[in-house]
Amino acid sequence: MSTPAVVPVLSTRKKVTTLTFRQKKERGEPITMLTAYDYPTALAMDQAGVDSILVGDSLGMVVLGYENTLPVTMEEMLHHARAVSRGAKNALLVGDMPFMSYQISLEDALRNAGRFLQQGGMDAVKLEGGRERADAIRAIVGAGIPVMGHLGLTPQSIHQLGGFRAQGKTASAAKRLLEDALLLEEAGCFSMVLESVPARLAEHISKQVSIPTIGIGAGAGTDGQVLVTHDLLGLFDRFTPKFVKKYASLHAEMQKAFTAYIADVQEKQFPAEMHTVEMSDEEWAAFLGEGKSLKVV
Repeated sequence: MSTPAVVPVLSTRKKVTTLTFRQKKERGEPITMLTAYDYPTALAMDQAGVDSILVGDSLGMVVLGYENTLPVTMEEMLHHARAVSRGAKNALLVGDMPFMSYQISLEDALRNAGRFLQQGGMDAVKLEGGRERADAIRAIVGAGIPVMGHLGLTPQSIHQLGGFRAQGKTASAAKRLLEDALLLEEAGCFSMVLESVPARLAEHISKQVSIPTIGIGAGAGTDGQVLVTHDLLGLFDRFTPKFVKKYASLHAEMQKAFTAYIADVQEKQFPAEMHTVEMSDEEWAAFLGEGKSLKVV
């Protein structure tokens, strides 16, 4: 007896919204979030049931090979956002606003945020920074565009921060982070990422704000978690942050597969007969017969 096809239960789940985020925080249900930059990855995540997908500017490092996120452009972000939006229909989709797409003026910030929704198929945008970004957040939210904030280690400010360093480790720095979190809430953010901050501080901030917090390297006391998918899958081999749990080692598996393919081709083991298209003996004979009568002029 053949095994019946398994229909994924999650295919009929409701679209996740910013309201879903708030309701999950109120119920104490952890929010799950991952990054994606292409159609097949987004499709797999959506089918797995992830709450939210971030089209992160981390694509600059893990997909495009830049040293950091600073070179990433709006056009590159929109290209990948469109691919993700074609693959994921249920998760809340968040577009990461790249460096200098919102820092120059409120007009730029509003225009580029709108492009993520109009041209990229996103449901919301994310931008980095605290009090210095409050006006931009108010303008974007005022236009009806949901904004996710981002505090702590903000990769677009690595030169100012002195590299990829944990933030909020002193009393004064922790106080400033809490103040910024309250300001982001007041400015209208529907949630915020807390990156590379002490776990006890992240938990304290999460209790002080009514909006959900999404941690990355911030302990288990936040309202949700996010990871860069290439880190989770072991696809990015330049370095692995301390806070990452590797659920697979796909870079090594890919290299193994590529090595096996190269060997098969060199040893003429691939393609085999099963990978080959053939024609009937009769048609082949007819082809050879006609070929003999052809003359080159």
